[in-house]
Amino acid sequence: MTSPPEHAHDQPQTHDRAHGHDTLPDHAAGHGHGHGHSHDPAYLLDDIATTTAAGIRATVIGLIGLLATALTQLVIVTFTGSVALLSDTVHNLGDCLTALPIWLAFRLARRPPSRRFTYGLGRVEDLAGLAVVAAIGASGLYAAWVSVDRLLHPSPTEHAWVVIAAGIVGVVGNEMVARYRIAAGRRIGSLALVADGEHARTDGLSSLAVVASGVASLAGWPYADPVVGLVIAALIARLFVQTARPVLGRLLDDVDPHLVDRVETAAATVSGVAWVDQTQVRWLGHRARAELAIAVDPSLSLAAAHEIAEDVEAAVRGATPEIKQVAVRTAPTEH
Repeated sequence: MTSPPEHAHDQPQTHDRAHGHDTLPDHAAGHGHGHGHSHDPAYLLDDIATTTAAGIRATVIGLIGLLATALTQLVIVTFTGSVALLSDTVHNLGDCLTALPIWLAFRLARRPPSRRFTYGLGRVEDLAGLAVVAAIGASGLYAAWVSVDRLLHPSPTEHAWVVIAAGIVGVVGNEMVARYRIAAGRRIGSLALVADGEHARTDGLSSLAVVASGVASLAGWPYADPVVGLVIAALIARLFVQTARPVLGRLLDDVDPHLVDRVETAAATVSGVAWVDQTQVRWLGHRARAELAIAVDPSLSLAAAHEIAEDVEAAVRGATPEIKQVAVRTAPTEH
């Protein structure tokens, strides 16, 4: 943030051009009014359509991959009768349901802002991410419960080689889906989609426990399987914490301080800007919005101040591609 002069925080009047309404008289900036500037151009709607389409596509393709993995395991279960493999298969099928809130969130994010939801429904995506985090926590508890049960009631695994092969199918299938979703989520800035990818990774860890069960059976170690299962439960717990922290942070409007610095630096470099203050950035799903105040020469006309605000908006958007909306308030430096 560039340092404002004394009394810089006095509240100027505002002018919002987002909807084409002028709330200020047509006077020069030197007469002591403030000026707010925000556009909602057609490109923003195009961007929303593009990113949500990419999110929906990643969600559906990931769902198909998980279903194929689980159904392959289910076929193998019918030949082996393995309780461990059946448990993992049912677990994988149940976890496919987390794709539904993600898909719904992307669909709702396409709705335009309204008088009731003036920022749109992008935050639904964060709620979907919270549901996925809860599913990861449930996966960890499930893995721990199954491991403790096997530790107390050890039992041999039949058709161990087939069980191992089925477990490997689960590990590979879930990891492929995890990488695909995480890459797509990072590309469009969706924490919910990244969290769902991490959730698929926890399913892969659960399948790894099935592989351990088969290996332990072949080696004649009845307690190796539950011990490995507890280790995997601990790994899932660690993954739960790593995934929950950014998702909960975004619900609380947590942003990277470096992003705020980039906004202020870009705005301060625009010709005619005396200083930048009151910078705020928030995420609305996978899109970010920035609001900031700039001080300009009080002798400038309203049109000239408006032009500087447009330059600031363009500079901020160019320096921070993740920010799709920029609202600029102007005030004379004498304030």
